[in-house]
Amino acid sequence: MQRLARQWQRADMRIGFVPTMGYLHAGHMSLVRRARQAAGKHGKVVLSIYVNPTQFAPHEDLAKYPRDWNRDCHQCRAAGVDVVFAPDDAQMYPGKAAGNYSTYVVEEQLARVMEGAARPTHFRGVTTVVAKLFNLVLPDVAVFGAKDWQQAAVIQRMVADLNFPVKLIVAPTAREADGLAMSSRNKYLNADERAQAVILFHALQAARAAVRRKPIAAARLKKDLQEFLTAAPLARLDYVEFFAPETLQPVTTVKRGTHMALAVFCGKTRLIDNGRL
Repeated sequence: MQRLARQWQRADMRIGFVPTMGYLHAGHMSLVRRARQAAGKHGKVVLSIYVNPTQFAPHEDLAKYPRDWNRDCHQCRAAGVDVVFAPDDAQMYPGKAAGNYSTYVVEEQLARVMEGAARPTHFRGVTTVVAKLFNLVLPDVAVFGAKDWQQAAVIQRMVADLNFPVKLIVAPTAREADGLAMSSRNKYLNADERAQAVILFHALQAARAAVRRKPIAAARLKKDLQEFLTAAPLARLDYVEFFAPETLQPVTTVKRGTHMALAVFCGKTRLIDNGRL
C-alpha cells in the first residue's frame, strides 16, 4: 500500500482516503464521493476495511461486528474506489499476539469526555489505527462522517499536534428516510428496536425546537430529553451532552450553535448521534 501511494505521489496524483470498518452502506459511499471530489479527476481514492481490535473493550462486540467482504467490494467497485486496503491484525499490530507491540497514540484532552468517558480505551485504539493508516496510505485528504463528531475532532487534534500532512473533511451525517443515522450497527436492531431507534433523531429535533425559542440551561434540557426518551421504552439513555463544537467543552447554557451528542442503547445495541442546534 505504501509503495503504491508513493508511486501515485511521484506521478503528482492526489490521494483521497476513507477509513472504515467495513459492512459498508450508503453513508460510506457518500464519503467516497467526497473523497473523489477532493482527490480530483486524476487522483486516487483508497477505502480501508479493518475492524480494529484496539478500539473495542473486552465486553464489546468485536467478534460479532458485522462483516461482508463480497458486498463491500461490490459497493466499492460501483462507487469507483481505486484501492480497497484490507490489512489483517498481524500486519497492523505486528508482534502484538506475542506481547511485542507497545506503541500507541493517545490524545489526552478531547478524548476524555462523552465516548471517551463511556468507553475509556476506545480513542487510544482509534488514534493509533488512524495514525498507522495515514502512514500507510499517505493521503492528501481523509474523509470522516459527522455522525462520529467526537472522533473527527480527536483525529483533527492528532493531525495538528503531530504534523500529519493530511487535510481532514468532515462530511454530513447520512440518514435513513426516517432520520436514523446510518450505521453498520443498525443491523443488530430487531423490528421493534429499529422502529424506536429513530428517537435519537427526534431528540435532536426536540432540542433544536427548544433552543429556537430561547437559550435554555443545559441541566434543564438534559432532564427534558431524558423524559422525552421515555416515549421509546426499548431505548435507554447512556449520555446526552451539550458542548462547543470545536473544543468539545461542555456548556451550561444551550443556545443556537451549540452542539449536542447522545448515546442510547436500543435493546443491547448502542447507537450514537449528534448535531448542531
